[in-house]
Amino acid sequence: MITRDGGSRGGVVTVSVGEVGLAGDVVVPAEPRGVVLFAHGSGSSRHSPRNVAVARALNAGGLGTVLIDLLTPAEDEVDAVTAELRFDIGLLADRLAGVVDWLASERPAGTAPVGLFGASTGAAAALVAAARRPDLVRAVVSRGGRPDLAGAALGQVRAPTLLLVGGLDEQVIDLNQEALNQLTAPAELRVIPGATHLFEEPGTLEQVAEAARDWFQDQL
Repeated sequence: MITRDGGSRGGVVTVSVGEVGLAGDVVVPAEPRGVVLFAHGSGSSRHSPRNVAVARALNAGGLGTVLIDLLTPAEDEVDAVTAELRFDIGLLADRLAGVVDWLASERPAGTAPVGLFGASTGAAAALVAAARRPDLVRAVVSRGGRPDLAGAALGQVRAPTLLLVGGLDEQVIDLNQEALNQLTAPAELRVIPGATHLFEEPGTLEQVAEAARDWFQDQL
């Protein structure tokens, strides 16, 4: 259920995608400029402190956010042991596309345009979902992502895409450059100086949040 609190609405939702129900946290400011769906990766969840911090910055910028678990609790238990589902980009993208469809049909953010924010392997899922829903997804941001894992879908993405990578995350910079070369949509690779993969250094995550906010405000 989504309830109103002052000028915004927020709450926990369960989104049915195929045969599973996915738990999500929704915040929608009054008259949102857009709504951003987060795709977590590498064993993370919707409670990721980094993505929660970015979501709050987007909310402050007038953007709605949906932080959702793309795996069920039972799948999370399996993945904690095998680490196989976090790299199942097809599965994650299928579910992300299903949540995009839910946003379009149930309209928790009204008719606000949709953007996707992907972290780590979630970035690849976001790009595949964007390629599958070109009429619904209007912008993509990747944080420390593995867009290269989106494969052939990169050439099918139509949404303007921002790739954010830490300056000390050299291997991931190279992988993002390779992905950038395959993107045919408007795209930019931006390196955050002095940041490692998780952007744990002082001020670096704030730079990510600011860049993502500006990108979504411009594109949505």
